[in-house]
Amino acid sequence: MNHETEIALNGHAPLFAEARGDINVSFEFFPPRTDAMAETLWRSIETLAPLKPRFVSVTYGAGGSTRERTHATVERIVRETDLTPAAHLTCVGATRDEIDEIACNYWEAGVRHIVALRGDMPEPGQAYSPHPGGYANAAELVAGLKAVAPFEISVAAYPEGHPDSDSAESDLDNLLRKIDAGADRAITQFFFSADCFLRYRDTLAERRPGIEIVPGILPVSNVATTRRFAGQCGAAIPQWLDRLFEGLDELPAARQLVAATLAGELCGQLYAGGVRHFHFYTLNRAELAYAICHLLGVRA
Repeated sequence: MNHETEIALNGHAPLFAEARGDINVSFEFFPPRTDAMAETLWRSIETLAPLKPRFVSVTYGAGGSTRERTHATVERIVRETDLTPAAHLTCVGATRDEIDEIACNYWEAGVRHIVALRGDMPEPGQAYSPHPGGYANAAELVAGLKAVAPFEISVAAYPEGHPDSDSAESDLDNLLRKIDAGADRAITQFFFSADCFLRYRDTLAERRPGIEIVPGILPVSNVATTRRFAGQCGAAIPQWLDRLFEGLDELPAARQLVAATLAGELCGQLYAGGVRHFHFYTLNRAELAYAICHLLGVRA
């Protein structure tokens, strides 16, 4: 081994060598549409539950389209597990009274954590328009929920900017309005650059120290699906991501290995940057999130 190679290797410790399991994790699921999907979801919950997540969240479809299924899934988590569920709730398609009633029902069911979001309109690409009798935006929703009950509330953050924002500064202003309304933390939309998140975290800390900001991690196994999600939330899909998945359509196991490698490297970089809480968008599949948690030292 030559001297230059030895120096290079000595200066490059394995990415997860320092991972000690000193992190919190949380997982996001979506409500199932069929019995088969429900079975997959509950297998995933049973697989991930031993990792003792800080909470598990359940999404809410555009325009409130999954309201009943979201509620049923959250109630089942309360009833059948020891997990802490966080129910998503949006402003779209409901009056303030209707949303307050949903929140009251959650509180009575034992739910103490809400993920409060502005939400998307029912038609893809349709510009956001608040309900005439509803909450105008996520900041108003947070304030309204806090008036209903002392919920723990998470809100959304956008490291690359919300699609409707006119600047990075106004996007941060909007996040701070949600925090000032009573939100306890922000969870980011997914991203594929650790630097992107770390810069965003540091910029936020300069504006307002002490805000908990949690990176949202989406392990990619289907680029087309990821591209569709990215179009809705303003995340950038790097060209190299497409190249890495080329030729793997008929090789699901290889695709999973590539997905785990990419997400694992991203989380390792974030860990090295001081991140100690990760929120995983599981798409109701446990394997990738479980593998990454294992790499970070989280054990059942």
